[in-house]
Amino acid sequence: MNSEQIIEVRGLTKKFKNITAVDNLNLNVLRGDVFGFLGPNGAGKSTTIRMLLSLIKPNSGSIKIFGLPLEKNRNEILQKIGAIVETPDFYKYLSAYKNLEILSRLSGIEVSRNKIMKMLELVGLEKRYKSKVKTFSHGMKQRLGIAQALLHDPELIILDEPTTGLDPQGMKEIRDLILYLSKEENKTVFLSSHILREVELIATRMIIINRGAAQVEGTVEGLLNTDIMSVTFEVDQIDKAIQIINGTNWKIFYKSHAKNQINLEMTKDEIAGLNKYLIEKGIMVNSIVPVRSLEDFFLKITEAGEK
Repeated sequence: MNSEQIIEVRGLTKKFKNITAVDNLNLNVLRGDVFGFLGPNGAGKSTTIRMLLSLIKPNSGSIKIFGLPLEKNRNEILQKIGAIVETPDFYKYLSAYKNLEILSRLSGIEVSRNKIMKMLELVGLEKRYKSKVKTFSHGMKQRLGIAQALLHDPELIILDEPTTGLDPQGMKEIRDLILYLSKEENKTVFLSSHILREVELIATRMIIINRGAAQVEGTVEGLLNTDIMSVTFEVDQIDKAIQIINGTNWKIFYKSHAKNQINLEMTKDEIAGLNKYLIEKGIMVNSIVPVRSLEDFFLKITEAGEK
């Protein structure tokens, strides 16, 4: 992984009257990252993105993109960025192809027919290039928005909640497209989202913000790779299973139970041992579900930030 910094933010702060939307934020996005910008709704994600795109000005702090100060090099920087902020807007009664043709002209980019068709193929819409946008699903419009953002072959792609309102299939399509752009097209992707599972599946590095302030930053693997994990054992004889656990050294891992499920916090190595012991004692273990995930981690971080 290249260590070249594509986005470097230092002390970024934005206030709206007496509300601090972004509070002394620092972040580093490296070339080749799929960078997850995580936080609950209202955490300051969209405000940060608008500052990165110079749509609004910060009260204080600095933004460098491609190693250049944004304030002094706005036009040069924005020519190398493709972005979707909120839901893309199109001419509903025109075709997908015609929309891209007109929008490229409006933005001052000369794009050939081959390039437009290549972008439509990239996002899986080449067979619908003649269809009016009013016939498109929400997910298809999102993919068309990404095609528009890619027309000028940007180095950095900024996506603000690209899967909002999509069904599971639509989410998968966007996720696969982001992975393709990263791995096959060598794009750096800055992905804002509150859908934690999506980010866990595709991001290489991430930052979690809450109330405009950074809570934690690092690689997804590093942040989630803790020795202790939450796990749920589903058993057939709950009372007997709890009695057995309480009579062993495993009792220190017990947290709670409900119906036929026992919740414990333990190391990966201990899980297999407990499973074997319960079976030997006549307990049927129907399932073992580890619940250590980005969502679990995220909730712990943001709840700590609320205190």
